[in-house]
Parts: sequence; structure tokens; C-alpha cells
Amino acid sequence: MRYFLLGLALLAPGAARAETIFVSNEKGNSISVIDGATLQVTATWPVGKRARGIMLSRDGKFLYLCASDDNAVQVIDRATGKVVADLPSGEDPEQFALSPDGRMLFAANERDAAVTAIDVTKRSVAFQVAVGVEPEGMAVSPDGRTVVSTSETDNAVHWIDIATERDVAQTAVGDRPRHAEFTADGKALWVSSEIGGMVQVIDTASRQVTGTIRFDIPGVFPDKIMPVGIRFTPDQKRAIVALGRADHVAIVDVATQKVLSYVPVGRRVWHSAIDATGRRAFSANGLSDNVSVIDIAHGTVIATIPVGRAPWGVAIAP
Repeated sequence: MRYFLLGLALLAPGAARAETIFVSNEKGNSISVIDGATLQVTATWPVGKRARGIMLSRDGKFLYLCASDDNAVQVIDRATGKVVADLPSGEDPEQFALSPDGRMLFAANERDAAVTAIDVTKRSVAFQVAVGVEPEGMAVSPDGRTVVSTSETDNAVHWIDIATERDVAQTAVGDRPRHAEFTADGKALWVSSEIGGMVQVIDTASRQVTGTIRFDIPGVFPDKIMPVGIRFTPDQKRAIVALGRADHVAIVDVATQKVLSYVPVGRRVWHSAIDATGRRAFSANGLSDNVSVIDIAHGTVIATIPVGRAPWGVAIAP
């Protein structure tokens, strides 16, 4: 009853949020648009085939979306929901990352075994770098000097120097790395290993693994615990880790690298996003076709929102 009343309080008009949540639906070839105050879907936008990675542009005017089967990163006008451009991303883009200034976009090309750097203003390829087999996770360092790519088959993180356009180092990680996320200070990189069942913390100065976070959920077989998406709260105190077929997310204390709680969500949770207050997370549950709204402080789901078919990624805009 206490958590039910908490959920009502969070949804009350006085606690309404102004955010808009955008969810990419991989098999629906669409984006579901959710009002952050009412937690209702207000629109469904048709987009390219196999919609996966999704992110807001730095100026907030556009969404970028990996349309993997169209071999493009699509540019979508937030005001109209229309696709206004297809960026030349290379073969089968799955995830991407933006430079801090928003001028460069780096897409992982699974079939090309490469990372394509795109000049967003010119809408043209700036350069391409060969990396490991099946690249997926992408992240740009906060100082804008380095982009990393995770290689699912080679079980490695590739470090690309943007100025020289070269793959300059590799760090061995667990089996099938899927996602990479820098801390805000740039001192650490967190990498999820889906088959390895863990998240590894890499010191960016030495490019060595300094910590390993493992997960143990009562009643869930270990082979179902398959970490994918990672997101940090704005204050950098907590990390939300999507645990795939375990149908849970983990809330992790960043300083101690300890799991604080497990939150049951929908089936096959892929990725999540955290609102600007750091109070709520939204998880994309790929096999249950819905989004779970998570109260981070209490580790509970306060709402479940039906969306399109096979939701994969989440982005939040003010």
C-alpha cells in the first residue's frame, strides 16, 4: 500500500513532469512518443526498418535513430515526427554516439566491422575506422577526444583517437560486450558483457579493467542474466543496468560498484533512460512490448506503458 500511494503521488498533477519520452520499436519500425506527465503514448511515428539506437541532438531539435536494416541513421524533426534526412552510416548501424559539441556522430557498423564518423552538419562521412568483428556499443569521452566501440565477437573495447582517426588500443573484456558508457568525469568507462553476465569498469588513463560487477537475482538462473544497457543518474551516484532476459534492472551504487537492488520489469529489457531529476528511469522491454517506469529511490515500478512492437531504445527530452 505504501508503494501504491507513492506511485499515485508521483503521478499527481503537482508532481507532473514536462519531459517527453521517445521509444524506438525494433520490430514495429516506429517511435512511440510518451508524455512524461500523464505517462500516456501521444503519438506513434513511422520510421525506417529495425529501429534501434536512439538519441536526442544536442540542441534538442532532432532525434537520431539507427534504422539498421535501412543502413542509415535517420534524422527526425521533433516538432513534426518526420524523417528529414538519412545520414550515411555504413552497413547495419546498431548504436551510435555523439560528440560533446554535437557536430560528429559515430555509428557502429556490424556488417562492416567498422565505425563510421559522420559530419552531422554536412551530412557526410568524415572517416571510417576498421574495428573488431560485430561492433555495437559506442561512447564518446566527455573531452571529445576518444570514441570507443565494443566488439561482440572479439570481446574487446576498441579505443579510437578522433584526431588521428586511428584505432589506437584494445581492452579485453567479457563475452559479448554490448554497451559502453563513460562516467561524466571521463575517468571510467563501464562496459556490459551480455554472455559474460557482468559489467566491467575500465580506468580510462590506463585502459585496464579495475572492477567487475556481477549480478545474482534470487529465483533467476544465471544464464538469464544478460547485461546490456547502462545509464547513470545526473548526479552520477547510481547506475541503471538492464539485465536482458533476467527481466530485471539493477540499481548500482557507482562509488562502491555494489548492487543496491533489483527491480523486476517487463520481458527482455534492452535499454533505459533516466529523467533530468534522476528520480525516474524508463526501461524498454523488448518481448513484452512495453516500458516500465521505475522509481529509482525506492526501486519499484510505478507504471507500465504499452508501446510498439519490440521496444529497444529510450531517449528523453525536456
